[in-house]
Amino acid sequence: MNSIILNISEIIFGYIKRLWESQKVNKLISYTLVFVFISSIIISYLDRANLLSLGKWDESFSNPFFAIEISFTLLLILELLSLIFVLPESVAKSVGKQFELLSLIFMRAGFKEFSHIHTFDWNTFPKEVINMFAYAFGALAIFVIMGLNYKLQIHSRLTNTEDDQDSFIQSKKLLALGLFVSFFVIGIYDIKALFTTGEYLHSFDKFYTVLIFSDIVIVFIALRYTLNYYRIFRYSAFVLATIFIRISLSIQVYHNVLVGILAAFFVLLLTFTYNYFLKALPEKTIDK
Repeated sequence: MNSIILNISEIIFGYIKRLWESQKVNKLISYTLVFVFISSIIISYLDRANLLSLGKWDESFSNPFFAIEISFTLLLILELLSLIFVLPESVAKSVGKQFELLSLIFMRAGFKEFSHIHTFDWNTFPKEVINMFAYAFGALAIFVIMGLNYKLQIHSRLTNTEDDQDSFIQSKKLLALGLFVSFFVIGIYDIKALFTTGEYLHSFDKFYTVLIFSDIVIVFIALRYTLNYYRIFRYSAFVLATIFIRISLSIQVYHNVLVGILAAFFVLLLTFTYNYFLKALPEKTIDK
């Protein structure tokens, strides 16, 4: 029964992934982002010229730079969806993708601070500019740390047999399908809140909470195939890194940037030390 469920989930996941990574979908995403960006600029102009009334969204669109925030938020949502398809490939890649998203979230936060600036007078917006620098350098620091992390990674196989390896990957694909459903459930909740309150919640923090539980499940699944201390410690440390990201998304500016950078450095140090101990472990093949 378990094998049937895993096989079916693998087929469904494979179909969705191929569709998502197809050239047609990539073009559609690109055209959609351009359309949303240009449309937002036009709507903002009409709103500021009092040619269009947006009700509860009037205040947001009164700033022409709000179009940047809208488009970048949409880009982040799409990147968040891409994260789901990375999970079965490699836990290390999945964690790296999470930090990539965190850096983009910081960049988006910088654009959001920019959208709060209505007049270019230093006396009226020093706080927003300082916040922009904090988010920009935080995103850059994570970008650099993750680049070093990818350079250092030496991948190792979790299991000793092909059957066990395939079973482990299938289990992660089933888990990824659960994340896929969670993604849309959270999205529906956010859209409902948007039309109810006029404010988009962009619940990245909620999705990262779901990721924490999914990472813990992966640790428990991994115990079925290995009890090697170094591998279990590494997987558990990845869960802790995801928790750090979740904390970063929940606290105020400066503190969130600091936590995000320290979490990225934690993963870099983990990779460096794991590589050292990996020399004593067999089979330096592909990490799944």
